[in-house]
Amino acid sequence: MAHDLFSLAGKVIAVVGAGSGIGEAIALGAADQGAAFVACLDVNQAGATAVADRIAALGGSAGAAVIDIADADGTRTCLDRLAAEHGRLDGLVCTPSINVRKPILAYSGEEFDRVVRVNLRGNFNVLQAAGRIMTLQKRGSIVLYSSIRSIVTEPGQSVYSMTKAGILQLAKTAATEWAMLGVRVNAVGPGVVETPLTAPIKNNPEWYDAYAKKSPMQRWAQPGEMVGPTLFLLSDAASYVTGTIIYADGGWLAADGRFIPPGM
Repeated sequence: MAHDLFSLAGKVIAVVGAGSGIGEAIALGAADQGAAFVACLDVNQAGATAVADRIAALGGSAGAAVIDIADADGTRTCLDRLAAEHGRLDGLVCTPSINVRKPILAYSGEEFDRVVRVNLRGNFNVLQAAGRIMTLQKRGSIVLYSSIRSIVTEPGQSVYSMTKAGILQLAKTAATEWAMLGVRVNAVGPGVVETPLTAPIKNNPEWYDAYAKKSPMQRWAQPGEMVGPTLFLLSDAASYVTGTIIYADGGWLAADGRFIPPGM
């Protein structure tokens, strides 16, 4: 049956960043799609545990663990332990990133290093650790989180945009290296999503409304709207999809203006 293609039944899924925002929505969505076990991983133990408890309360199977993706050894230990306990790791999603919004000339070296350490080095650490497991077992799907900022940018987004473009290239390179080993690697590129990371923008009505009006849909996304594209990439429905990105941006990248000519 076609609908079975989208099922995650029997799969062990790890969601890095599951303690809040997009990661939380994906963890809950994976459980809803029948995942055998959802590992809720986050630097915030309380947040990850709360999401795992919600999944358990709904009849799913889940656990929580602390992960700091900037720590390569800790990241590898966490994922190795998960795979050892369950005999495999079928899918992994990595959502965390940070941003320091500043003009290039105002950026400090410490701020640059901090954003790159989490966004680029952190995603590399997760990708490498999961890739070691999945290439040995000859199957698996990895989904990294890029952004529309991998393509377009704006003042104050230099380092963040650089890292999001880098994440996309990481996904593409890993896909080419591991395709013959049964491992798929893709990315999701959100537009503007209401998450803890974007809370400062929501608190500024002018800024918030400007972003909403940029999209043809004239609104922000909710975290749950990233679940579908992500679970598709994890599922067997995407068995021939690797090395690409799905932009879930409400049409942001498709439009360069909002003027509607008379008569249309």
